[in-house]
Amino acid sequence: MVEVAKVRTPGSGALFQLLRDGRPRTRADLAAETGQARSTIAGRIDALIASGLVAPAGEASSTGGRPPTTFAFDPAFRVVLGVDLGATHARLAVTDLSSRVLATLGAPLSIADGPHAVLDWVVEAGLKLLHDAGREPAELVGVGVGLPGPVEHRTGHPNNPPIMPGWDDADVPGLLGSRFSAPVLVDNDVNIMALGEHRAAWPDVRDLLFVKVGTGIGAGIIADGLLMRGAQGAAGDLGHVALPGAEDVPCRCGNLGCLEAVASAQAVADHLRAAGARTRHGADVVELVRAGDVSAAQAVRQAGRDIGAVLAACVSLLNPSTIVIGGVLAEAGEHLVAGIREVVYRRSLPLATQYLRIVTARTGAEAAVLGASAMAIDDVLSPAAVEARLGA
Repeated sequence: MVEVAKVRTPGSGALFQLLRDGRPRTRADLAAETGQARSTIAGRIDALIASGLVAPAGEASSTGGRPPTTFAFDPAFRVVLGVDLGATHARLAVTDLSSRVLATLGAPLSIADGPHAVLDWVVEAGLKLLHDAGREPAELVGVGVGLPGPVEHRTGHPNNPPIMPGWDDADVPGLLGSRFSAPVLVDNDVNIMALGEHRAAWPDVRDLLFVKVGTGIGAGIIADGLLMRGAQGAAGDLGHVALPGAEDVPCRCGNLGCLEAVASAQAVADHLRAAGARTRHGADVVELVRAGDVSAAQAVRQAGRDIGAVLAACVSLLNPSTIVIGGVLAEAGEHLVAGIREVVYRRSLPLATQYLRIVTARTGAEAAVLGASAMAIDDVLSPAAVEARLGA
């Protein structure tokens, strides 16, 4: 006798994914979209309403008889906390489940103070921010964290981060999760910036490359609408790709000739300081460019050309439709992007650049917290998580 495998009908978690766009639908609409029986849809909608994730959203137009009730996702049901930790700053945001910011906070903070001091501050600031947003700690269902160094996404542990002394293999999800009583997801800062920029500014773009040019240089890769992390979460480490012609320049990673050692905001600041300018950090470079300093503008444009030399290979390999440039050096007007365009359009094949856009980031300083929020929300609202909530 041949055993026929049972086909499992998608459950309430899968049905909920249709409602995440916020558009009100009737039971009949959902039955038509899924092919499921109205009785099945009715039971699952009732379960989602009881969970708080879905709420009645008024009546649809009547085609005769009593107007049918519509239902929609209720993003205000719970909140998440997005955390962006940089080398010398921190930014936090409490958002609802559609990433709408309810309260935000930014402060100077040294990542070199170590995980316990920094994460204790995050807990204190996060609880204050929840209070400022008018929400209770019990309403927090997820925390997303971005760190300025390599992170093994599966565990959420930093992995030999060069500018984070004392953080190697720190149990960030455990340290924060025990204090917030919510799941904690951790990724590197460039990945969450890519996610935040994509969701907030380019939601219809399926293939996007986000490049951060700050103290270091990194890239976040959106391919077919999804963030690609690679096998260990190390995808997008653009700053440590070898730059032709820079073989004698030492990099903090221990190698020679890395792009970051030549074209990062810090490298440009160091170059200008060696020529007599008062530039300690990338922000000083931006200030000079905005003040009309020709040498600073030329140095930023050359950094763009150097970055473009590496990005040209990425364009050939990944074929993105949009490259977004963020980070402190992108704030120096069009000089950086102009240098990148100059080389990418010259070096890449016409097919790959025919519709390619190279632009500066639209979300600015909010990119990382928006991405951290989106990462936490995607986990909380996944089909499996919704099914678990309904079964609780």
